[in-house]
Amino acid sequence: MKLKLYSTITKIDKTHWNTISGSEFPFSEYDFLLTLEKSGSVGRNSGWHPLYLTLWQEKVMLGANILYSKTNSYGEYIFDWQWAQAYQAHGQDYYPKIVSAIPFTPATGHKLLLHPNADRGMVVSRLIAGAKQLVNKMNCQSLHYLFIHPSELADFHDNGMVIRHSVQFHWRNQNYDSFDGFLARLKSRKRKQIIKERQEVQKSGITITRLSGEQLNDEHASIMAEFYLDTIKQKQAIPYLSKLFFKQIFKIFSHNIILILASHNGNWVAGALSFCKGGKLFGRYWGCNSQYRYLHFELCYYQLIEIAINSKIRMVEAGAQGPHKVQRGFLPELTYSAHHIEDSDFKKAINQYITIEKKHIWAELEDMRSYSPYRVLVD
Repeated sequence: MKLKLYSTITKIDKTHWNTISGSEFPFSEYDFLLTLEKSGSVGRNSGWHPLYLTLWQEKVMLGANILYSKTNSYGEYIFDWQWAQAYQAHGQDYYPKIVSAIPFTPATGHKLLLHPNADRGMVVSRLIAGAKQLVNKMNCQSLHYLFIHPSELADFHDNGMVIRHSVQFHWRNQNYDSFDGFLARLKSRKRKQIIKERQEVQKSGITITRLSGEQLNDEHASIMAEFYLDTIKQKQAIPYLSKLFFKQIFKIFSHNIILILASHNGNWVAGALSFCKGGKLFGRYWGCNSQYRYLHFELCYYQLIEIAINSKIRMVEAGAQGPHKVQRGFLPELTYSAHHIEDSDFKKAINQYITIEKKHIWAELEDMRSYSPYRVLVD
């Protein structure tokens, strides 16, 4: 077996890659990663420089890690700014670091990509060991796997990495037969609030259009790109994704895309872009060029819930942050990351920090769960 490192996905055969990319996470697919590269959304001055660590048995790819060399902590959604500040206060460099994550995508998926016939334990240990060796070779100080799948927790723990907890809000399909069936499971006050919000959008004269697959074209890509950039401008955030990203992703990845657009008086006024695969729906980007009350909730939450119910999709992830999602049916859940720190003193301090942080997160989680909108607690 041999480890090979590539700085671009174009050096890897697409068939080889998609054999290991898994059946549930669209963002690990070859075409998505290729689009990030070709559109200039990663590389250059983005702070995200691709490193595909692969393990081969002759001509068979047994496994891979999607890694990036990072010169900052932007676009990760698992925050380690305090760790970087601690390094700086002690006269040491925290960057560069190595991160295994999908850029700008706070979504849970497998980070240890494996061939279906691979010896899991052996391949996992070789990949993690190889990533740690890369940390040393590139003179980095740390290695981070973000938004790891729960099934990978033991893999990282057993290979010497510390597990950190975070919280996101997810909606799970309890075999609802309709949106009304979902509403019937909610407490009266929460149910009435959602009905009110949806009626307000309807009364405003908004028309909602859902598009996917072959229905999508360059015009839709341009419309969504503008909405995305409007949101970035309003939040004074960093425009990670280029217009070219949207144009290319709509062209080569349309089978995984669900686009929801809102129009008023014949003009597009808002859009929400989601990705779907393997029984999961991932809400990703939103934008609006006019203010309409509750329109964000309609496009980013209620429309996705309706789609999930109608298509028998088991779960909706609506992105990072947002305790306001609880009253709209999204319950708080733990998400996980795994970390390796080279320096022994910083490793001890960060491990202690994570232990204390977990206690606060668990308490916060229990408190938020007590505000569940459901009449009967759901899993």
